[in-house]
Amino acid sequence: MFGSIALAAGRARLTLRAANAAEPAEYRVDVEESKVWVSLVTANRWLSESIETDLLHTGDKLDELIEEELAELDYDVVANNVAFEHFRSEDKLFTFRSALPIAMNEAASREAIDTATTWLLAYEACFRRLGDMDASGGEE
Repeated sequence: MFGSIALAAGRARLTLRAANAAEPAEYRVDVEESKVWVSLVTANRWLSESIETDLLHTGDKLDELIEEELAELDYDVVANNVAFEHFRSEDKLFTFRSALPIAMNEAASREAIDTATTWLLAYEACFRRLGDMDASGGEE
């Protein structure tokens, strides 16, 4: 599921290495722009394009795939908007991310931590099946 885990307290970032990805990638929980975000990032254009190509060939919509994974984790997707952004960041990382429904004044609460954990697990479950995010060749 995840490889190494790091917490950068000064940056307000939790980083979890994507296990078995064909190229280096990581999942993150960040506080940025007064929001809490969950993301998948990679510096590798080929890995990002492999995900995009999978979505193009299957016709699946990423927000719907994320929503399905959240629902599997008993998250109330009806009450919360499931949306994502996909871009290349200023530090040249290909980024898929979603803003979480967490108020900044409650970001350290048990409920906020549970929400971030659920989204992180949903992101991993969703992206693991796309492109070359699981190069181990194993079946579920």
